Amino acid sequence: MNQLFGAPRRIHGLIAAACVAMLAFGMYLQHVVGLEPCPMCIVQRYALILVAVFSALAAATGGSGLRKFWGFVALVFAAGGAFTAARQSWLQWHPPEFASCGRDIYGMIETFPLQRVVPMIFRGSGDCSQIDWTFLGLSIANWSFLCFVAFGLVFLALLFQRQRRR
Repeated sequence: MNQLFGAPRRIHGLIAAACVAMLAFGMYLQHVVGLEPCPMCIVQRYALILVAVFSALAAATGGSGLRKFWGFVALVFAAGGAFTAARQSWLQWHPPEFASCGRDIYGMIETFPLQRVVPMIFRGSGDCSQIDWTFLGLSIANWSFLCFVAFGLVFLALLFQRQRRR
């Protein structure tokens, strides 16, 4: 196990690169395949961007304490992304009786105050319960959940890793 987590800066860099690859694939699905992201998908994208940014900061940081801080912040956003993906997966498995497309996330933010927008996003809509793409029987939200959980577990392992003596 020590061999796996012996290079925390490299691991943070790999996670940041994986996040960028996932974001690029999301852009491919949107702009080439033609899938429009729902509000929960947008929130997951922002969480993925923030995980990438803070993981990259952790990779670029020389000191162990500051690296753990950036790793903890990345862990918080990975948990938020996992929560959003889990909620969307639940909506896909248990779609609302009355599917309404609702507004897009930008329309909600422009029209309503933030304290009303956040519950509206997590309430979901017909868009969020729709499954447009699958791979190995899992939807995009399912894959997103698995990736966020994997990132979170790695961040936790790195946070609780003992400092090596030189």
